[in-house]
Amino acid sequence: MPEFEAISVSECADRLLALNNPLVLMHIRPDGDTVGSAVGLCLGLRAMGKDANILHNPEITPKYAPLFEGLTVKEPGEGNIIVAVDVAEDHMLPKAHGYLRNSVDLRIDHHGGNREFTPKSLVDPESASCAEIIWDILGELDIQLDEKMAEAIYVGTSTDTGCFRYANTDVHTFDCAADCAAAGADVFGWNQILFETHSLAKLRLQGWMAENVKLFSDGRLAVCALPKAVEERIGVNEDDMGNLSSFVRSIEGVCMAGLLREAEEGCKISLRAVPGYDAAAVCSLFGGGGHAGAAGGFIREPLAVAEKVLMDAMLKWENS
Repeated sequence: MPEFEAISVSECADRLLALNNPLVLMHIRPDGDTVGSAVGLCLGLRAMGKDANILHNPEITPKYAPLFEGLTVKEPGEGNIIVAVDVAEDHMLPKAHGYLRNSVDLRIDHHGGNREFTPKSLVDPESASCAEIIWDILGELDIQLDEKMAEAIYVGTSTDTGCFRYANTDVHTFDCAADCAAAGADVFGWNQILFETHSLAKLRLQGWMAENVKLFSDGRLAVCALPKAVEERIGVNEDDMGNLSSFVRSIEGVCMAGLLREAEEGCKISLRAVPGYDAAAVCSLFGGGGHAGAAGGFIREPLAVAEKVLMDAMLKWENS
C-alpha cells in the first residue's frame, strides 16, 4: 500500500523550498481558485529563483488566459516534481493529464474527506479557498506579494467565496484579500470581470433556467436540468457557465440547488447549499465531493433520468 503523509504549511514550504523545477497542475474545467492558486504559487516560486512552470490546461477559458502569460509549458520536463493545487482527487485531473496521476508528489487543497493520491498533502478544509493556503505558504517562505501574485491570489480567494458573500468567508479571507489589495491587485477590475460582467448569451440562459427550474420540498430544494441543445442554441461558452448553480440557489426560499449539464456518458452535477444543508453529502452518493456549500459529481444516466435521481437524493438527504 502506498504511504500518504499529511503535512503542515511550514512543512509544505520546506518541501517547496527544496524543489528546483516544480510543475504545477490544475483540475478539470479550471475555475478561479485552481487558476489563482496555480499562478500565485508559480510566480512565488519563480521569485525564489525556482524553475517553476504550470502545465498547460487545454480547458483554460479566455477570462483567465491573461494570467498565464509566460508561465505554462506543454509537456513535463525531465526531473519535474509535480504539485497539484485545488485538485480534490485524481479523477479531477484533465484527461490530457491523466497519465500523470501516479506522478504527483504534493497536493495543496482545501477539500477534506477525499481519497488521497499523493505521497504528501497539505489539505485545510477550514480554508475558504485553496488560494488562501497558497498565500499562507508564500508568507511562510517570506515572499512578498507583487502585483501579479496578488491578482492571482485575489482571483482565487474572491471566486471561491462568491466575492466574500458565502458562509465560508472569515477573517483569514479578508486578511488575504487586504494583502492582495495592498500589493496592487486591481480589485475593482477583477470584480467587474468575475462578478459584474455577463454576456448576453448568459443572461438569456439564466432566463431559460428561471422558466425551467423545478422547485420541490416546499421550495427549499431546486434542480435545473440543462440540455446540451439549449446551451448550443443560446450560444453560451464555458466562461458563461461559471456560477450558474449559484444562480439557481439564489431563488428566494431555496436552500439547496442543483444544476445538471449533459456530458459524455451522463450528466455533470453542480450543487450549492446554504448553511445547514450539505451539498458534499449529496454529491458523495455519485462519486463526487467538495464542501457543504458547494460540491460536484456525475450521474451516468440520460438527463431526464439524472434529474429524477438527483431530486430523489436531495429529498432523501433532507429527510434523513
